[in-house]
Amino acid sequence: MQLTNDHIDYIIKDLNYRGIVHDDLQHEFVDHICSAVEEKMQGNVRFLDAYHAVLQQFGHTTGLRQTQLQTISQQNTQIKIMLRSYFTIALRNLRKHSFYSFINVAGLSVGISICLVILLFVLNELRYDRHHERVDRIYRIHAEIDFAGNHYDMTYAPAPMAATLASDYPEVEAAVRFREQGSYLIKREADNIKESKVIWTDKDFFKIFTVPLIAGNPETALAEPKSIAISKEIADKFFPNEEAIGQTLILDNNMTMKVTAVYQDMPATSHFHFNVLIAMAGLDEAKSPVWFSNNFQTYFLLRDGANVKNLEEKFPDLITKHVMPQMKEVLDDFTPEKFAEAGNKLVYTTQALSDIHLYSSLQGEFEPNFDITYIYLFVAIALFILIIASINFMNLSTARSANRAKEVGVRKVMGSLRSHLMRQFLMESLLLSLFSFILAIGLAYLLLPLFNNLAARELSLPLTQPFFYLFILTGAIVVGFLAGVYPSFFLSAFKPVNVLKGNVALGMKSGFIRSSLVVFQFMISIFLVIATAVVYMQLDYIQTKKLGFNKDQVIMVDDIYALGNQRLTYKEEIMRHSFIENASIAGYLPVAGSNRSDTPWWIEGKEANQENMVSLQNWQVDHDYIKTFGMSIKEGRDFSHIFPSDSNAVILNESAAKALSFNESIIGKRVNTFGDDSNGDLNKGNLRVLTVIGVVEDFHFESLKQSVTPLMMFLSKRPSGYLSVRFQSANAEEVISMLEKEWKEMAPGQPFTYQFLDDSFGKMYAAESRLGSIFGIFSSVAIIIACLGLFALTAFTAEQCTKEIGIRKVLGASVSSIVIMLSKDYGKLVLIAFVLATPFAWWGVNEWLQSYEYKVNVAWWVYMLAGVVAFGIAWITMSYQSIRAALSNPVNSLRSE
Repeated sequence: MQLTNDHIDYIIKDLNYRGIVHDDLQHEFVDHICSAVEEKMQGNVRFLDAYHAVLQQFGHTTGLRQTQLQTISQQNTQIKIMLRSYFTIALRNLRKHSFYSFINVAGLSVGISICLVILLFVLNELRYDRHHERVDRIYRIHAEIDFAGNHYDMTYAPAPMAATLASDYPEVEAAVRFREQGSYLIKREADNIKESKVIWTDKDFFKIFTVPLIAGNPETALAEPKSIAISKEIADKFFPNEEAIGQTLILDNNMTMKVTAVYQDMPATSHFHFNVLIAMAGLDEAKSPVWFSNNFQTYFLLRDGANVKNLEEKFPDLITKHVMPQMKEVLDDFTPEKFAEAGNKLVYTTQALSDIHLYSSLQGEFEPNFDITYIYLFVAIALFILIIASINFMNLSTARSANRAKEVGVRKVMGSLRSHLMRQFLMESLLLSLFSFILAIGLAYLLLPLFNNLAARELSLPLTQPFFYLFILTGAIVVGFLAGVYPSFFLSAFKPVNVLKGNVALGMKSGFIRSSLVVFQFMISIFLVIATAVVYMQLDYIQTKKLGFNKDQVIMVDDIYALGNQRLTYKEEIMRHSFIENASIAGYLPVAGSNRSDTPWWIEGKEANQENMVSLQNWQVDHDYIKTFGMSIKEGRDFSHIFPSDSNAVILNESAAKALSFNESIIGKRVNTFGDDSNGDLNKGNLRVLTVIGVVEDFHFESLKQSVTPLMMFLSKRPSGYLSVRFQSANAEEVISMLEKEWKEMAPGQPFTYQFLDDSFGKMYAAESRLGSIFGIFSSVAIIIACLGLFALTAFTAEQCTKEIGIRKVLGASVSSIVIMLSKDYGKLVLIAFVLATPFAWWGVNEWLQSYEYKVNVAWWVYMLAGVVAFGIAWITMSYQSIRAALSNPVNSLRSE
């Protein structure tokens, strides 16, 4: 006879009544008593008689309580001995099952190393601009403008904004402006050195930003015109082993600047990195009173205790007081109401300094920022990989449980409590976790250079900080406990009677939890595979899309102004070579980072109001610009030396022609804009008039995240910027050598630098390229770790079906049929994972692609291919264990029967 559930419930309640309440001991008493009662009931003894006979052997209530006290006392006095025993047995078991131990350690260490690298990256991104002492009170002006059909979301503000904030608004303690004007050639006496990290700024720079000075007075360093502050890097470059203060540097061969301060190099975790600060007091443009010309990045320091929202609420009044009156002077029939009715908008808001790096991607950013969305994504990936690795640990542990079931049964019969067994298995888990963390540190150390290269960062492990090792130890304990707590409960719960009879209660008979874990693992893996594929498809689309110009075989010589009056001569000399197809001098290029300028224009004969004006990009070019960049004239003609009147001619792109003429032919019509007065300000009475001679096909001159906006090109009176040279593809090295030779002859002492147009174009998508590479690596890691988990479950299934496989083989089953039997259930789980992952992946990639105005069309087969790849890899993983089990000798599995 066997005990029923009612019998077991009766025993549990009776033991509670007798005072056996210690959880572990009660479980052991119930286990021992139930086994003893079952043996007596085999002789046709009634349950109650058998139970009381067993109780008598224990000494009834008094004996049970004494046994409980003695056991607890022994536990308390033998902890050190038991811990040493746990440790010894754990090492013995790990060595005995070295292959599975290796898989456990490998899976955990890879997952932990990835988490460690991502954690370092995330902490680094969150530290941006936190080194400023007043970071919580520093803000930047953000301008959002809709005017003449164009939308601007930018960091630029008018020249008078900073002074007005500081003088008229009590919430503002100080304000500072920045003005970028490109790179500069800098020299002390002889040869120039090109420096790109140069900025004009106001005298309160050091008051607002925490940039420690090595020498100089922060209050007066940038107060006077023609004074500059330089970084330690620049000081060491131009004044090695000398005092830089009071020395002079020459910028662009014509501006002599006095060094008034030397500051520490700006940290990597700053959203700007300037090596040279030029005093804004010497820039005429900074004195402009015009409020609707936005060219300056403006930052301000909020007074302690002030509320930035209260300040923002005053910005509409600032616009009404300063901007609107000036717009009324130049726009016919202007009123704020008509301005708004025409769909126009001007809004100023603020951005916290601490938010810029992760939450801002405006026009005019000093450097490319990161995106908080990617931070969340990387953290999620790190957690998923760690969870997958921990899941694998649990599955591998339970997969080997059948081999340890008899060990558990024997140890229980010999007197081991369940708590002892749980501690034993947790010790093994903690040891594996500790080994994995130690190995993970080594893997992270090896991975960091690769990750730094991909992410364009300079991360390093804090190996000299004690906190790092405390973190590693804590992490090892937490991960070891979480990963081992389920196996310890599972293995220690085996009943010795059933185990020693060969009936192992495996738990979770439905397999639902294990199946769910496999589905979860492959959902993440398939999601990452799809995301990686779409990122690479979008990058390929960007590289192959028709752009409206030819970016290949074009080399750009920088800083052509360094040639002075010989720039045209240099171009003519270059054009004499047979392998040069064309060349053009212009600072406006169809790649981000080159010159940009826009003003409102309207068709002559119409009123100058917001209904008729169209904001156009104004590009100054030369006669050969369109031919050099391979653009296509859709209507009219190109600039020509034959027509002297082309000095007052203009070529529009298709978007500009459509916006100005409303689909009518615009060739021969004249367009107007406001000219400048003697102070450089817009003058309503001084109109500039140009005649349209051609329309060029729309071309992408910004990132494909933006649509093509209206643009006009007119001839520059003094071309400058870059010399763009189109050459024959087989002669790149010869072209560079020739360009440098001619340069050195005409501009001795001036640095010769160049870049390829397609490289500059690719830099606009460097972040996406890095993201694709990182996603590819994470996807591979996730799939590998998920396959380890699948390997574990296949091993688990094969071990539990050993006798069934033997019987099937004896009855004539083929190897292929057995492989299919063992693999099909887990193959179904991968298919379920694909079905569940696809909607999430579709949503995720579409959200990411929304940031692009021009994007790839992701066909259904991309999702299907990702599923096939994941299924194929999973099938290969499963096949190893399945074929191994199917080929085993059935005699070995059936001999015990």
